[in-house]
Amino acid sequence: MGLEKRVDATKDQVVGKGKEVAGDISNDDKLKAEGKSEGFLGKAKEAVEDVKDKIKDGVDDLKDKTK
Repeated sequence: MGLEKRVDATKDQVVGKGKEVAGDISNDDKLKAEGKSEGFLGKAKEAVEDVKDKIKDGVDDLKDKTK
């Protein structure tokens, strides 16, 4: 995964967790839900990039085998 995309995904997870905790402490269900959504978005971004990396690795392996 590219560094920029990894940082973006991690940022979403950290900010989301912060909002989730803040919503929990302040009894703000909307903020808590927003935090959970943002954290999930970060995890989803990370998963997509992991799949892209695995596909690229598989293609590279296949190229090496056909040389």
